[in-house]
Amino acid sequence: MIYVGIVFIGIIAFLLYMWKIAHENNILQHSLQLQGQEEAVRLFFISDTHLRKINPAMIKQLVTPFDAVIIGGDFADHRTPITRIHENLKLLTALGPTYFVWGNNDREVGEERLCTIFQEYGVRIIANDAVLLPMKNRFWLSAIEDTSTRRYSFDEAFQKVGADDLVVFISHNPGVFARVRAKFRADLMMGGHLHGGQIRLGPYGVHPNGSYRERDGVMTLVSNGYGTTLLPLRLGAKPQCHVIEIEISKE
Repeated sequence: MIYVGIVFIGIIAFLLYMWKIAHENNILQHSLQLQGQEEAVRLFFISDTHLRKINPAMIKQLVTPFDAVIIGGDFADHRTPITRIHENLKLLTALGPTYFVWGNNDREVGEERLCTIFQEYGVRIIANDAVLLPMKNRFWLSAIEDTSTRRYSFDEAFQKVGADDLVVFISHNPGVFARVRAKFRADLMMGGHLHGGQIRLGPYGVHPNGSYRERDGVMTLVSNGYGTTLLPLRLGAKPQCHVIEIEISKE
């Protein structure tokens, strides 16, 4: 019985450890050098919030403002209280102009209801479209509808973008990035969805861990996301949100 008790305590302690990891607030810093008229662009990216409440202290420590705050999908799901959606949006929209890309779970809240809330906070939805940021350079945020809807269109997402323009492409599901690279030009791609596998055993997980690296000549950010799906536990795939500092120069 003593051994059973020790095993039980060990399991509880391990679950608490995984719960603790899932509620960390990790802000990853990334940099990118691009060519164009000299200026700096600051982006904040967060995805897969789901049920989680964004930590106000984490937001407070960020240096503001940002040129764009990008919510990369799964901001909410059927479990998320409407009051929490409001609380999280108040924090994010205080950082700068905020843009939203649909994820596969967001419409569980009700599409019309969520759109109304976004409108209240001045959040702009990007779906099969591109938005030109008010910068010196022609700098676009391009995004598709969530891939689970079968209504996504790469052509529409890039229709406005000129050959020499700078563009950040966002898709909740990064599984489409290779298809985009094969046909279109982007300077940066960003996505989430995979949660880094959420629970990993060493190098092994259901999905690859998040990363910021060059893929076929394009800098690509795949985030582990901020919240969790199903169980509020993580192991080997820490929660993340991201600050991207883009330096644009003539050389």
